[in-house]
Amino acid sequence: MSPAEKRKANRERVQAHRARMRAQGMKLVQIWVHDTSSPEYLAEARRQSLLVAQSPHEAEEQAFIDEISYLKF
Repeated sequence: MSPAEKRKANRERVQAHRARMRAQGMKLVQIWVHDTSSPEYLAEARRQSLLVAQSPHEAEEQAFIDEISYLKF
């Protein structure tokens, strides 16, 4: 199978999958999200976590987050 034929077959497979999903009432949604493995993201997440941990309101804020969380661990 030539590269062009492979691309066409892949495109048709994707189109068929999307058609099946639409038939099930689904809608394709694509979004941009942060790359959580990037060093910049990790540094910023750590910076913000430390700020929250050092807050004089940390216990109150964490209690609020725990209260509204849907997932209880």
